[in-house]
Amino acid sequence: MGDRLRLAIGVLGNAASLLLYAAPILTFARIIKRKSTEEFSCIPYILALWNCLLYTWYGLPVVSYRWENFPVVTVNGVGILLEISFIAIYFWLTSTKQKIKVAAMALGVLTFFIIIAIVSTFIFHDHHHRKVFVGSIGLVASVAMYGSPLVAVKQVIKTKSVEFMPFYLSLFSFISSSLWLAYGLLSHDLFLASPNLVGSPMGVLQLILYCKYRQRGVVEGPSKWDLESNGDRNKSKQLQLAENDHVTDPKCPS
Repeated sequence: MGDRLRLAIGVLGNAASLLLYAAPILTFARIIKRKSTEEFSCIPYILALWNCLLYTWYGLPVVSYRWENFPVVTVNGVGILLEISFIAIYFWLTSTKQKIKVAAMALGVLTFFIIIAIVSTFIFHDHHHRKVFVGSIGLVASVAMYGSPLVAVKQVIKTKSVEFMPFYLSLFSFISSSLWLAYGLLSHDLFLASPNLVGSPMGVLQLILYCKYRQRGVVEGPSKWDLESNGDRNKSKQLQLAENDHVTDPKCPS
């Protein structure tokens, strides 16, 4: 019964995580349409990539016992593909200054992961020590990933607008972290459960902020069309006043 419940929660966790990793598709559809990254940050996607890389490696038989953590491998493997796609789109459409920043962070994450993979494979010679080593670093990566929305939370509180904190990303983050917390506890695996002790409350915080500020709306400045229209109307009024003065003023030549 315990194994079946664990497997069922693992499957639900996989589904929720896939929705979490796919949620930014709506955000990036907007970015592509506007051809601008606006005020969105790439940091959450780079940290998510780091997290997916580490937990895919953690679930593989090199680190874990055979395929005991197969659900972890599948969902994080898909996550790697999605996060790389998001980072590539962001890199393509962002400013030159941000390109340098994104490239430096992404290369740093990939280099760090390669070092971890090499050390865990050739320095440690049993599954227990490999799991402790990779799991400890994965714990830090997960806490960083779940903490990355604090950037958006700060923006929400500052602007009193949820425009740059997507609702579905917050919702699926809460659901996914709660399910993986249960999966980790049922598996007696603290390296899977512990990060979600941070992720679940962070998801609750984002949902509370969304409910609080979603009615505020976004204050937008006048569009270029409105400014041009107003300018044309002002010019027309000025010409009309000038013509009236020309007719009524007796000093003006006819």
